[in-house]
Amino acid sequence: MRVAFAGLGVMGYPMAGYLAKAGHEVTVHNRNKAKAEAWLKTHRGRQALTPAEAAINADIIFCCVGNDDDVRAVILGNNGVLEGSAAGSVIVDHTTASALVAQEVHDAARKKGVDFLDAPLSGGQAGAESGNLTIMVGGDPIVFERVRPVMESYAKACTLIGPVGSGQKAKMVNQICIAGIVQGLAEGLHLAKRANLDVAAVIGAISKGAAQSWQMENRWQTMAEGKFDFGFAVQWMRKDLKIALEEAERVGATLEMTKLIDFFYAEVEQLGGSRFDTSSLIKRLEP
Repeated sequence: MRVAFAGLGVMGYPMAGYLAKAGHEVTVHNRNKAKAEAWLKTHRGRQALTPAEAAINADIIFCCVGNDDDVRAVILGNNGVLEGSAAGSVIVDHTTASALVAQEVHDAARKKGVDFLDAPLSGGQAGAESGNLTIMVGGDPIVFERVRPVMESYAKACTLIGPVGSGQKAKMVNQICIAGIVQGLAEGLHLAKRANLDVAAVIGAISKGAAQSWQMENRWQTMAEGKFDFGFAVQWMRKDLKIALEEAERVGATLEMTKLIDFFYAEVEQLGGSRFDTSSLIKRLEP
């Protein structure tokens, strides 16, 4: 298919590469032109100077940017994706953003006969680079089935959750669950060390039971060693938790643990850890 990809960050860069490897005709756009030029040195495709130019003649336009304001600028702004999109095309937003901006983009796209899916990602940079992302999607089932085989170029799981905005809400649930697991692991490791236990032996024992998690399997040792350079940054997790807390306020949900862990991440930032990965919650216990 003819596809466009706007936003070649740590996630978008390899994702666009998988689209090219799958044989799709890829046009890329990035605010920093040098990033797009670097991408073209190793992948087949072409560069567009604006999001609107990238969208021209594309069947599907993928976006992966930073936040709500970036989504509005890249899709709805002057020279944005929607300006170049033709009726019958599909815009897929992989940004982790609010359900409100997803609905806003959907409404604007529908007026032009363009379909829209909100499709935030889980799996981080490692998942993007290995093509093993998990995608949570909100939108029309027919549109989803049209786009799903293309997204599977870089995903191990792609699930339609519900109507537009549902993907973003599912991502909020995902981030809440991750934060809680990491905080529990941080406190458990902290106690094990203070109690002079053999941490490796403890993890070897409890990881065979109900305490097991991806975070435990992949992060216990780096957390215990105070190493926090493994992916998704604290500042981005705080952005995501803020979105979740705002949604909770709108729908009347109580997220007491999430508020507390967001405060803990703020303490990590005060320790200079805004770019640490999310496992750095142990840092505030063992600064």
